This record gives sequence, structure tokens and C-alpha cells, in this order.
Amino acid sequence: MTAKRRSSISFLVVLAVAMAAAVPAFAQEQHNAELSKVVRLNRAPVSNETLQVTLPRPVVTKLPNGLTVLVLERHKLPTVNFILKIGTGDMSDPKDMPGLASFAAAMLREGTSHRTSAQLAADVDKIGATLECSSDFGSTESSVEASGLAPSAGQILDLIGDVVLNPTFPKDELEKFQARQLSDLEQERSQPGVLAEERFHEALYRDFPAAVTLPTPESIKAATPERLKEFHDRYYVPSNAILGVVGDVKADEILGLVRKTFGDWKGPAVPKPDWSHLPPPAPAKIYLVERPDSVQTNIVVGDYGARRTDADYIALYVMNRVVGGGPQARLFLNLREVHGYTYGAYSRLGDDKYREAWYANTEVRNAVTDGSMEQLTLELKRIREEKVPAAELNEAQHSIVANFALSLEQPNQLLTRWMLVQDYGLPVDYWDRFPVEVSHTSADAVQAAARKYVDLDHLQIVCVGDPKQPGNDQKQTIRDVLKKYGTVEVYDTNGKKVE
Repeated sequence: MTAKRRSSISFLVVLAVAMAAAVPAFAQEQHNAELSKVVRLNRAPVSNETLQVTLPRPVVTKLPNGLTVLVLERHKLPTVNFILKIGTGDMSDPKDMPGLASFAAAMLREGTSHRTSAQLAADVDKIGATLECSSDFGSTESSVEASGLAPSAGQILDLIGDVVLNPTFPKDELEKFQARQLSDLEQERSQPGVLAEERFHEALYRDFPAAVTLPTPESIKAATPERLKEFHDRYYVPSNAILGVVGDVKADEILGLVRKTFGDWKGPAVPKPDWSHLPPPAPAKIYLVERPDSVQTNIVVGDYGARRTDADYIALYVMNRVVGGGPQARLFLNLREVHGYTYGAYSRLGDDKYREAWYANTEVRNAVTDGSMEQLTLELKRIREEKVPAAELNEAQHSIVANFALSLEQPNQLLTRWMLVQDYGLPVDYWDRFPVEVSHTSADAVQAAARKYVDLDHLQIVCVGDPKQPGNDQKQTIRDVLKKYGTVEVYDTNGKKVE
């Protein structure tokens, strides 16, 4: 690639800002007369040559103990960011203790063999740093993230090393943590979005670990220092970790500090789990979660998505942008702008090492549950049956590339992208090619992705609301309305089937 053809990141970002600020320009072909009223104007033209970029490369080093280290020098600001990824998350929880990985991660900061919880907090504050430890349900990894001023890099690394290598999981701090978790769980189970997520994942994944989205009171109470330490010692080992560093640092200097902190870290190898064996897709069904006195119906519709490493992932990514990837996408324009059913309607696509869900979701007034289900179904049929018009496809592609370009100005985003390449075994030029591949995705490829992943015969639909409330102008109840769209199974807010 010549210098003339290769655009710098800075130029691409300037262009992206202009694109993001512009209102997309075309009158979208619609599946009914009402949608034809929505007109998009003044989209700025973009040359395809501006879509080429070469990301700055990190220095990749593997220590003798198996720890992989990525260092990305960025000298614009006098700061440094660290991300340590441990290759286990709540996907690895024992069946009798959902949440164990997140408990272990959260408790790392609550005391080590060198510092109490209060001393850790004081030492972090003293140097103006941040230190966060977490693991999420549905994730295959846990993370320790820290940031601060670059001259404090050695002190920050010392804090990371202390919580990762020397946690003690003190009993008194664990008891406080458990009390907070029990209170948080009670609050979460009152939230319709949480209930919808729980039922959707159970319906979709069934006996696969991703089916679990919340701990239980029993699992919270069963956590002990011994159980947490056993989990930590098994998974928190160097060969199961990747450390990323980005900021105003010199690679050789920071690697010296990393070796000093983590060079003696040891532990047995962790077998790589196989996340490819999902349950076969279940027949389409509607799940109604009874939430008395709800004034809205939360709707989630979806099926298995693709993995980042799948050949059709980018086509599905573009399809997702067309359907529900933002306020210019079809679901938002239809359900909000045309019909006024909701404040927002979106779709989302994950990219973990297993097939995370592709799903659409919205929250609508009780009385328009019927109309919302109808329009949502129409949009899903439409993306399967009709090729995306060229102007609409072009707008979606430029939107993705603009957002990608803007993200390159964020050091943490750059580092995370390179860690993903390393962890997933992607080609080293994956992100260099990403904007071009997005721009070259054809309408045929988008339709093929829609037909494969928006599988109407296996869509899982979850509605959370008050089943006795009117769901349309004919005063039919929400429960009766949903029967028009398929088989309905009813659950209570504790996840128990009631009929």
C-alpha cells in the first residue's frame, strides 16, 4: 500500500467525526406506507480510499512462566492503563455455585497478605490511580484493570500484582460482600430488564453455562474463603492470562517492571474449554414473565449469533446495524419515530468465544404490546426476505467505520482490540482490514446472514409485564395478545413456571 493511499488514523478520525455528525441521506424503501414518511437527509459522501488504516502495533512478549504481555506505546498523554485478562469467567462456575468467578474477582480488592482492604484503597488513592476487578455472567474471562499517571506505573503494577498473586479472601470482608450481594440480588430481581435477560438466556441456552445470568441466594451464602481460594488457585495462573499495557511508557522499561512483578508467578496449566457444543436450537416459543402492575412490556427476541472468528461475523455485524444498531436503524425508526410505541428499540450482537445471542429488545406501553409485536415481527421477516437497498446498506457501513475510527483515539480501545486479536488467534492485520471488509460486505451477504441467524422457526421471545393489562385497542389482555404470535409459557418473577 502506498503512502498516498494509506490514510492516517488522525485523518480517518476527523472524517469520522464529520460522518457521525451528519444526518444520513436517503429516503428508505419501506414495507408499508407509514414508514415511507421517514426521510434521511444530507449524508456526507465518503471516498473508499479513506477506509484504509494501519493500527499501531504492540510489542508482544511471552514470559517464561507463560504470561503473555502486550505493550502499546502512546505518548499523547502522561497516563498508563493496564488490563489483565484471566481466561475464566462465570461461564466456568460450578453448577452448584453460580457467580463464583464474579465473587472471586470482586473479593481480590478486599485484602491480601500484604494489605488490608482499607490499605489497598488508601494506596490506590494516594497515587491517584484506579483499580477494578470484575467478572460477568456470560463471560469467559475475568479482568483486573488499573490506570493512573505514567510515572506511577511501577506502583500501579505492584498493586495489581498484590491483588492477583496474594489475595486472602478475609472472612469478615466476605461477610460484608455477601450482605451486599443478597441486597443487590433482591433489587435486581425487581427489574424487568433483568427478568427478561434471565428468561431469554435460559430459553436459548438451556443446559449450556450461558443460560445462567444471576447468582442465587444459596450460592452467595455458600461462598467461603476456602472455596474462593480454590477457584483462584486453579484459574489465576500465568499461562491463563494476558496482560496489556498502553500509555506513555517505553516497552523495554515496562517489561522490566512486569518481569519484576509477575516473573515468579507460577501455576499449573488450565485446559482450554470447548465452547462450541451448544444445545440444538429450540422451537420458537413465547415466554411471559408475570410482573403485576407493570406499566410497560419488556420484549426480547433473538437466537444464537456468530462468534468473532466465524467467516460471516462481519456480515451479521452489518445486518445488526441495519436492523437495530442505533437510532438510524429500522427498529428505532419504526417503533419510535413512526408508531410512537417506545423511547427506543435496538438489536445487539456479542462476540465471545462461544455463540453469544443476537437479539432485539424494546420496552413499550402495555396498550401497544400487540402493535409492537407485529412491527417487530415484520422487521425480522423483512431483513430475511428483502435485500437491503444500496443507499441504506452504504449508510450502515459508513456508520460502523465512523464509530470504529473514533474508537482508535481511545488508548484502552486500541489495547482491548489487540488483546482480542491475541486471545482469539485472529490475523495480525484483522483490525487493519476491518473497515474495508465492512465496506465491501454485499447486500447478498447481509441477507444470507439474516436468513441464517434470524431464524423465525427458532426465535425465543420473552415478554415481561402484567398479563392482565390490555395489550391493544380491543382491550385484549397482554396474555391473550401474545397467543396470536405463538405458544406461550408463563413464569413468575422468581423464574418458576406457573403454567
